[in-house]
Amino acid sequence: MRHGKKDNHLSRTHSHREAMLQNMASSLILHKRIETTVAKAKELRKFVEPILTRAKDDTHQNRRMVFQALTDKETVKELFGAVADKIASRPGGYTRIIKLGNRLGDNAETCLIELVDFNEVLIAAAAEKATTTTRTRRSRRSGGRSAEETAPEAVAAAPAAVAAETPVTEEAPAAEATTTEAPADETPAAPEASTPDETKES
Repeated sequence: MRHGKKDNHLSRTHSHREAMLQNMASSLILHKRIETTVAKAKELRKFVEPILTRAKDDTHQNRRMVFQALTDKETVKELFGAVADKIASRPGGYTRIIKLGNRLGDNAETCLIELVDFNEVLIAAAAEKATTTTRTRRSRRSGGRSAEETAPEAVAAAPAAVAAETPVTEEAPAAEATTTEAPADETPAAPEASTPDETKES
């Protein structure tokens, strides 16, 4: 019985499965990305990630253990050289699986498994996105800013609003003064109109 055993045998014997995973891990380390089926990629990820973690500490014992798992001198040299320098600051998750669709023939689900730190396109895109977007979350009420941030702006805007309103209130009495002066101009006009009548009577 195989109760609790979650490993996928991949329809192979133990020796065949181990040899296949060794070859796939060597190809992944040397070429940085390989194309395979999703089932094999998931098993390869469980096989190769502990090896990558061990390669971050370059000791004689770690080199012996990695060589025992991979059995390839060139792969071990590449792993403890260029690959270890790239993944030194990453705490885990060294590989990425990108699904590609189904394969013609047997309709198997294929994917691309790659080392995360060696995909220059995605690294450049992530860096560009981080520089362009400074704020990622926005609040519905204050437009993404807290009350402390908006309070100084409101205090600074209040005197400006009062200053903008004051000229309007000062112009209103001037308009009233012009309306009150108009009847004063009409009063002298009435005696002038009566002067010709007075000359006729005389």
